Formats: sequence, C-alpha cells, structure tokens
Amino acid sequence: MKTLYKITWLFCLFAFNSFAQSIDVTGVIKDDEGQVLESASVIALTKDTNKLEAYSITSAHGKYSISLKQGSLYSLKVSFVGFAPTTYELDLRTEVNDLVKDFSLSKDINTLDKVVLTYEMPIKVQGDTIMYAADSFSNGTEKKLGDILKKLPGVEVNDDGQIEVEGKQVQKVMVEGKDFFDGDSKLAVENIPSNSIDKIEVLKNYSEISQLRNVTNNEDNIAINIKLKSGKKNFWFGEITAGGGLDSRYIAHPKLFYYSPEKSLNVITDINNIGEIPFTRRDYFSFTGGFKNASRDSGTSLNLTSDNLGFSSLMGNRANDVLTKFGALNFDYKVNEGLDVSGYFIYSNTDIDMFQKTMLTYNDGLVESRDNTTNQNNHIGLGKFSALYKPHENFQLDYDLFLKVSKQEEEGELKSSFSNVENNINSFKNDEPFSIQQNANINYTLNEDHIFSSELQFLLSKEQPFYNATFLGLGTDPSSDNLPFSTLFPYENGQEDYSINQDKTIETTKADAKVDYYYVISPSSNINVTVGNVWTNQIFDSSIFQVLDSGIENEFTSNEFNNDDVRYTFSDVFLGLKYKVTLGKFTLTPGLILHNYGVTNEQLGVTNSTNETLLLPRLYANFQIKKSESLRFTYSRTAEYADVNTIAEGYVFNNYNSLFQGNGGIQNGLYENFKLSYYSFSLYSHTNIFASLNYSKKKDAIKNDVIFTQINRVSTPINSSQTDETFSANTRWEKTFGKIKANAKGNLNFSKLYNIFEGTQSKSESFTQNYTGSLLTNFKNWPNFEVGYQYTVNKYNNVNAENTFYTSKPFANLEWLMFKSFTLKADYDWYNYTNQDDTIDNKYSFLDASIAYQKKDTKWEYKLGVTNLLNTKSINNDSFNQNYSSTNQYYVQPRYLVLSVKYNL
Repeated sequence: MKTLYKITWLFCLFAFNSFAQSIDVTGVIKDDEGQVLESASVIALTKDTNKLEAYSITSAHGKYSISLKQGSLYSLKVSFVGFAPTTYELDLRTEVNDLVKDFSLSKDINTLDKVVLTYEMPIKVQGDTIMYAADSFSNGTEKKLGDILKKLPGVEVNDDGQIEVEGKQVQKVMVEGKDFFDGDSKLAVENIPSNSIDKIEVLKNYSEISQLRNVTNNEDNIAINIKLKSGKKNFWFGEITAGGGLDSRYIAHPKLFYYSPEKSLNVITDINNIGEIPFTRRDYFSFTGGFKNASRDSGTSLNLTSDNLGFSSLMGNRANDVLTKFGALNFDYKVNEGLDVSGYFIYSNTDIDMFQKTMLTYNDGLVESRDNTTNQNNHIGLGKFSALYKPHENFQLDYDLFLKVSKQEEEGELKSSFSNVENNINSFKNDEPFSIQQNANINYTLNEDHIFSSELQFLLSKEQPFYNATFLGLGTDPSSDNLPFSTLFPYENGQEDYSINQDKTIETTKADAKVDYYYVISPSSNINVTVGNVWTNQIFDSSIFQVLDSGIENEFTSNEFNNDDVRYTFSDVFLGLKYKVTLGKFTLTPGLILHNYGVTNEQLGVTNSTNETLLLPRLYANFQIKKSESLRFTYSRTAEYADVNTIAEGYVFNNYNSLFQGNGGIQNGLYENFKLSYYSFSLYSHTNIFASLNYSKKKDAIKNDVIFTQINRVSTPINSSQTDETFSANTRWEKTFGKIKANAKGNLNFSKLYNIFEGTQSKSESFTQNYTGSLLTNFKNWPNFEVGYQYTVNKYNNVNAENTFYTSKPFANLEWLMFKSFTLKADYDWYNYTNQDDTIDNKYSFLDASIAYQKKDTKWEYKLGVTNLLNTKSINNDSFNQNYSSTNQYYVQPRYLVLSVKYNL
C-alpha cells in the first residue's frame, strides 16, 4: 500500500511539473466580416519533427485554447470549412507568459465545401458523428481496440467489457460499416487488433433505417464504426497466440480478419486455462443479437423470466479454476447493390470450479453462514442470419433469424450453519434452454410527407431446468430445523439422506406486430400513428418428488406440489399517437398509447380471464443548448405484467431453503419513470460532462409475501398496497490537460421498497454510493500511468437487520515502451473491505504484470505474463434483496506464469 502511495505521489508531482513548463495560447477566430467561427480547427505542429503537439476546436464564441511546451518552435495551422486555411509561426523559446493570438479567415471559393488539409485532426465532429484518429491517441503499447477506446475523450469501457458513450451503452459495433457480432461490444473490445485501426467513428442518434432518422428520437441509440488502415483492406490480417506455463497452464488464441467492399470474414478462437473467458454465461443471456422488442416503446412491460435455479456466477473472470474453449465466426457478403447477407456463429464451453464463503442476514435477524464448493460446466451456442434488401432509397426490407442453445450443469457441496443447526447439502442443477427468434421489418417512403414502417417478431423458447438437493446424514428421524419444509412436504422418513428433486418445463410462444405511419408536416414536425399487438402463450409444468435411499421415487401427488399443464395467454392491442416538433433549440414529443389487455390462465381445471383498458402517456423533451450540449427530460408510464412463472400455483423450488407458490389472481402493476439528463462535449475546453437523475415509483407492484420458518421461506406474489420508490443519480466528468486525462464519476442509488412478511407490510431501504477518480497519461516517449481511487458504500436496512459495507480501492496501472522493443505492463488494485461493526476487515490486492518483446517491423512478439503475482486467495462483495443482505468471500485462482508467442499476420 505504501508503494502505491509513493507511485501516486510521484505521478502527481510529474504531472504538475508538466503543467508548470507549459504556455497557454488562446484567442478568437473570426471571418473577415468579424463573425466568430464555431468549430474551427487549430493545431500546433513542432517545427523540427512536424508532429502534432496539441489541438483545439473553437467554442460557440469562436475561442480556442492550446497548451504548448516552453522553449520550442511551432506552426499553428487554422482552418474552417469554406475558408482558406492560414499558418502562423510561433516561437516559445524565449516566452515565459501565456499568449493571446487571434485569427481572421477569408472565404475561398476554391474550398467552399471542403477543407484542404495537410494534417489530420485527432477529433472531428460532423453532425452526430465524432471521428477519432486512432494513431493520435496511441502511444505504442496498445494491443486491442479496448486499449485505444479507454484513451478517447467521452468514451469508456466498463468492467463488463461493454463500450459506453455519454453514459449509454453502445448497441452496435461495425467494421467498415459491416456488423461485428451484432448485439454485443465485448468481442470487438477484446479482439480487434489496435494496429489495424485507422479511425473510430462514434455515431450518435444512430438509426439503421435511414427513412426514419429524422422522424424518430434516437438519442439512446449509439453505434461505433471502425475504419481500417489501407493495408488491412482486401488482405487477411490478425494474429496467432500460443503459450504455456507452470502448473500445466496454456493458451491458444488465433484470430483472423478479412475485409473488402463486397465481403468480410472474422474468425476468433480461444482455448485456455488461465482464467480468460471471452464469452461468459452472463454474456450469453444478455446477448440480444441486436434484437429489440417491437413493443419496446408501447408502455407495456411483460417480464418473461428465465428459470430461477440460481446458477452460480463468476466474479468477473475470477474463480478457483477455469477452463475455456471458444470459437466464433462472423461474415458479411454483398450479393448485389440491393441485397446484403450477414451473420455469425458462436460456441463456448467453460468448466469452472468455485468456492465461496457467505454470510446472510435475514429479515427476522437470523444469520446463516455458508461454505459452498461448486463445479459448473456451460456449453453455449448461438447464431444469427440477417438479410438486408434495399433496391432503392425509399424501400428497405430486413430479415433476421437468431438462435440460442445451451447446456448448463452445476454440482455443488454446501455446508450451512445457523442457530447451532448444521446441514451438509449436495446439489445438482441442469438446464438446456433453447430459443429461436425471427424478425422482419419493412420500411417504405411513399413520398417526402408519408412514411410507413412495419415490424413483426416471433419468439419460440423452451426451458427444462432440473434441480436436486440432497441433505446428507440426517438420520432416520430428522428434526424440522435440519430438513427444510418437513411439515409441508410428505417426506418418507427412515432415510439416511433426504433427496428432493424438481422437474420443470416452460414453453413460450410470443408474437409482436406493429405498424407505424409518419406524416411529415414540415421539416420540424411530424405525427406518428402506431397500431400494434403483443400476443404471448406459455405452457408450464413442474413436479416435486423425493428419491429414497433405495433409489425408488416418492412422488408428491398433491396438486400443491405439481403444476400440470398450466397455460397462460397474454394479449395487448394498442393504438398510439405521437407528435414531434422542433421549436428553435427545443424538441418536444408528447404521446398517448391506448391499450386493451387480455390475460387468461388455465390451471387445476379452472380458467380465469381478465380484461383491462389503459391510457398511458409518454413525453420526450430536449433542449439543445449548443451543438454539443443538451438537456433532456423523459417521462413514461408503464403497465407491468407477470408471466406464467408468477401465476402457477403449485410449489416450485428456487433453492434448498426457498419455495415459491404462484398467484393466479395477480394483477398488473403501474410505474412511472422520470429522467433528466445533461450532456456536454467541449473540444474547446477538452471537457466532457454527463449527468442524469432518475426517479421511479411503482403502484400495485408485484411483490412477494414471504413466510419465514427459521431460514426457510415460502414466497407468494401479491399486489402491494404501498408505493415503491427508487432514485438514482449518475455523473461523469472528464477533462484532458495536454497528455493527461482526468476522470471523476459518481453513482448514487436509493430505493425504498415495501416488502410483505406474513401479510404485514414492512419497509426496506438500500442506499449505495460509488465514487471514482483517476488520472491517465498518454505520452509518446515516457512511461504512462493510470492512478486512481474508488470508494463504495452499500447500506442495507431490511426490517430487523441493518448492514453497511465499505470498500476502498486505490489502483495504479503502468504501460511503458522501453528501448523501442520492450513493453512493460502492470495492473495493481488494493482493496480494503469492512463493515459498520468492524467484524469484517479484509485487505487484499491484485497485481498482474507482463513484459513483451517485439522488434520494429517484425511480426513476432514474445511475452512473459504473471497473473495474481501476489498470490491473493480471495475477494469480497455484498448484495441485497427483500429477504436478506449478504456478504461473500470468493476464492480465486492462484498465481501463475505464462510464456506466449504471438505472430501478426
């Protein structure tokens, strides 16, 4: 820890020393009539090397500002579209004070619609597109796309490998305009070689349908397009990595790319046992294939939940042991000028060993401790085929087919202790979910005033989760404390071990259809009429049974332990009207959607049906303060409906000590959401600011009425008579000082939820805070550091139990290109995890380091890497739900060393 403080102090001293030796050059750029020019470009080139030293884009008032080193000669080059560029020689060899230099540009008919450039700006802003020149942000240590993205102003790569811009997750990554594994950005971040990238384009307000770009609000749609260097087009490129180390560690990671105007092909493979998981189980379930719900803006939320067996999840990529096999193929082929086909296939197999210690504090005050050893094996497969037919600008037809299959197995050994009661439990979980989704869009522009758009989606899915929990060595007459639900289940006693099992099947068929008509009144206003229908049918079966020591099954035949052919049908027919108008800097889009809901469920020989009509309002308002500064407000009212898992009235196991019993009479909940967000991206001050406030309240929320017996619980959904409220605030500030990028961000989340225990309403609150500050350098000829500090507070107040957990995390990262051929990298994180009572005080740290050797102009790289150099044994986290709060100690892989060789194609 002392070493980290020393590094931080030296870094800050070096940074401030750099500032002290610089001179600020400021001024105003006008045209020859005295009008200020916004977004004019100013760059400073060193006279001796002609390399870019600094740049600036003028503000709305025509101001620019650049910081230059004292004692050097520079050429200032000033340009603006439609004006003749000018050059000014700047001598700072004898200057010690800041300077003011104004410029006046003259119109030039020879460059009326273009700028003749003899240099390249690191950043260009053209409408809703921000273009970054990759080499301007590269210092020579980068290996993949993610290494460059983290250095770009306004761009962030989060802990899950997803790209974020303006606080919003990037929904699509393209290379040369062609989709790269549509539906996720992690594969692009981790695999596209940095040395192949020429430009990175951030496309805000992105719409795949050009006809709808000006009549819809697309502010939440952000895509990234990668432009390749000329030497990477029409040629295969990529890299092949192979390596091994002590304790039988190994890695093989070939990846190949080919791009031409007519076709593209990407192949990524990875086999390793060093803890690097390119595609996790969580990635599988969050991978949408680029699909969006056709009724996403209708005001209806139908929660189609997956099984609730609670498969264990990784803490990042850390576990006791991880074996990974991965392969992916992405393709795009232009059949002719009007037809393009594309798609991908992904396969992943991971074998994971995990061990964790958990302490749970229940609402009734009981504390349970768990030691859990788990082996999990996941086979994951998914594929997508897409066709785009666009014979002319006024017509576009899209078709997509998306398939997901997997096989997941988990074996666990659990030791549970509470109130002098101990249980040893073996468990087995298995599921083989399958889904196939199809999507068809037709968009037709009749003329400039009339646009038609239709969308049809069809989903077919099936899940067959199996669950087993075996309570070991309870004896022939176990107590009710040792054997959960002994007074509820008709166990056959006289067994040494008690094995409880559950079979379950959920089949879902869902069809969404929507037709939109846009009447363009003027360039600044339009009316949108929407007609649509959402239809869902689900079939649910489950049964609980005991397997005796002899192997004979003891079936629980009562209806309360079986859901036999439960059928659930949901229908939503809706009619929507929206009006979009732009008045100067203001854009307003009020809307109303009229819904008719029909819900039917059949179970136990009884059919129940309900019908309801609701009018749900929506509002979007945007104040465009400047070109790159906006304030936005959104409001929506949403009707939330449950699925068949919630209404099936037979008991269902969620876990060895948790049962769920559905409620066929459950009603929908209504919730309102208010969001205010601010965004500013100033190339003049090199400052990026994003902030948002979000408030939601839920009426008639679907909550669980929980009955506890010791740590065992039975939950039944009901509609709460209280209003749940949540509030969140997020902010991010980023500023570049020369070669130093400063970041500060904070996240606050407060929730007030009314939970129900044995029919009595009780209030639970959680307040979580996360603050992070960091400094990142990007020098060409010096070692580069990132140093920062993260502080997290999680406070949980749950009926009779209150817990607060604190995490302090200083961190430091080093990148150093030495002697033009060696690259040293090191990442260090230090954690201090405590609670309010000081009964937990865990300090641990992680250090990963590597040194790579690659001579200039050679294709071979040799790298020696060490993971978990300090041989840390475990990490911590905590969580909160309506039943309990928990703190976890999670054991991780030991230190290992790997020597690898990479060949660049």
